[in-house]
Amino acid sequence: MIEGSAGTGGAPVPAAVMAVSSWVLVVLSVVAFVGADPGIDSNQLFFLVDVVGAAVYGTVGGVVLARRVHPVPILLGLTAIGVGVAALSYSYSQLALVRPGLPGVGVLEPLQNTAWIPGTLSLFLIVPWLIRDHPLGPIAKAGVAAGIGATAWYFWSRTFTDIPPIWVLLPVLVVGALASADCGWRWRHGPQAERVGLGWMCLGTGLMTAAYIPLALPASLPGLWVLNPLVHLAVQAFYPVAILVCVLRQRMWGLNLAVSRATVAGTLTVLLLVLYVVVATLVSALLPAGESVGAQVVAAGVVAVAVQPARLWLQRRVHHLVYGEGADPARAVRALGRRFGSAESPEELLAELAAGVGVALRLESVSIRRGSGVAAVWGHATGPAESVELVHRGAVFGTMIVTAPPGETLGSRTRRSLTELSAVVTAGLVVMQSADDLREARRQLASVRLEERQMIRRELHDGLGPSLAGIRLGLQGARNLLTSDPDSAAALIDSLQAELDHQVEGVRQLSRSMFPPVLDELGLLPALQELAETHSRSGFTLHIRADPPAGLGTQISAAAYGIIVEAVTNARRHSGADGCRVDATLGQDPGAGDVLEVMIRDDGCGFDPTGGAGVGTRSMRERARELGGTLDIESGSPTGTVVTARLPLSSL
Repeated sequence: MIEGSAGTGGAPVPAAVMAVSSWVLVVLSVVAFVGADPGIDSNQLFFLVDVVGAAVYGTVGGVVLARRVHPVPILLGLTAIGVGVAALSYSYSQLALVRPGLPGVGVLEPLQNTAWIPGTLSLFLIVPWLIRDHPLGPIAKAGVAAGIGATAWYFWSRTFTDIPPIWVLLPVLVVGALASADCGWRWRHGPQAERVGLGWMCLGTGLMTAAYIPLALPASLPGLWVLNPLVHLAVQAFYPVAILVCVLRQRMWGLNLAVSRATVAGTLTVLLLVLYVVVATLVSALLPAGESVGAQVVAAGVVAVAVQPARLWLQRRVHHLVYGEGADPARAVRALGRRFGSAESPEELLAELAAGVGVALRLESVSIRRGSGVAAVWGHATGPAESVELVHRGAVFGTMIVTAPPGETLGSRTRRSLTELSAVVTAGLVVMQSADDLREARRQLASVRLEERQMIRRELHDGLGPSLAGIRLGLQGARNLLTSDPDSAAALIDSLQAELDHQVEGVRQLSRSMFPPVLDELGLLPALQELAETHSRSGFTLHIRADPPAGLGTQISAAAYGIIVEAVTNARRHSGADGCRVDATLGQDPGAGDVLEVMIRDDGCGFDPTGGAGVGTRSMRERARELGGTLDIESGSPTGTVVTARLPLSSL
């Protein structure tokens, strides 16, 4: 963006007048030139420079001004009109030599040496100071003032004095070098968002400045009459592209296809004209005198052969300039893929992807949405939005909403590129969703583990602790009765022993819920058999049918055992049944493939689905969710409760 460009809108009518005026001057100049048919000399080559400048700068300035009002496109338009007037002045004066009596020759003839000066010099003495992403500072304002002063000095001294050329050019060369140096410094040390393209502007400004050095050399030097205009012609072909690199790469005015075509057409015209002049000059030098027609025929043939290769070469490079990575979707996908490795968090990754899509396709804004929330935003939307669905595994996972730059619409190329890039953005969104799921699972796991520790603390504090304290008091009472009532003491000791056995069993049950050593040493089936034997001693029967797959990992075994222990404990405490059935077998799930299917069924009173989940139920669900599995609790048929867990073996 250039200072003052945002939000100012365009001026289509003045832009059209400016562009049409430039091309009218070009057409009139060429018609008059063809009618005059002058020979090849330095003036004719400078005429070519002026014609090319009027066509290129008039077109680019008109396209830009139609979208944004800013000093830069205005200066481009004034340059085009100035060099167009200079070209018309030269060709009209040449035509007057072969057709005496043409009106207005005395007025137009002096303009060929003066009309081009203000606009052409302002291109590299004033414009570089204006291209920046923040308001002009003291240095930039001083640079603009120096550029205006150097331009005025050159115009005055060249037009009205006989000062030696070196003194006429010295302020121009100094200010031009300073402008180029300022662009170079901002390119290396300025704000990051402003650096893009400033390297080209630095080079273009330097070349424009250097193009004026031959004007200070003695006119008697061999070949100087050809060198001066050809250097200016080559630089005039490069400098508009340097300006557009800054404009397009920094998305200053939201230019798109129109600038692409204008740049290709203008640059191609310059290259072909240069090629025509060079070939015609060389062939004329080789052919005998009077064979100028033959030289022109040869030059025209060379130009005709070079048109298509030159157009294709320019088209590829200008498309990359205008569309960036979006000109090649595969290259853009690779560029976005590299962002996966540089992001430090899923949120930063998604923000980088949004920015990458926006920069690659020259968009105004990119918003990535997941559900009703916004996952990442780049840019600020001011125009109509278009959306692209982000599909993952056949389902819409999110939406990418984009807006085109002001005054532009999304073309078919951009839409195709968005479709290509949506796969990479979807992958980033999936990564972010997975990270959110992982954080939520960790939070819930930490909550369940905390509740489990609290349950163990309650068991020890409210169960085992008071019971041991009661046993201690009972032992003290039995000790007091030993001498006075031995029979009562013996009965009390028997009661205390039964209570102690009960608490020992409770401690064993608590320790088994924390996984027995046999689970790690021998596997899931022996651990379940030991669990059944323990419960059978207290009158609760477990019917075990387990056929786990070979090589079942410790993680899945521990999760399955923990779920079975919790379900059996709930059945024993709340079902009213005297036993339950436990199955652990290999099963199939349509979405997860091979699973370990664990089922615990009792024929008790069933369960209330409206009741709140306790610690044990939440613990079972978390154990299954940790492995990407599922857990269902439902009523049995005709009575009882069925707990079913499916644990994917792919999590091994």
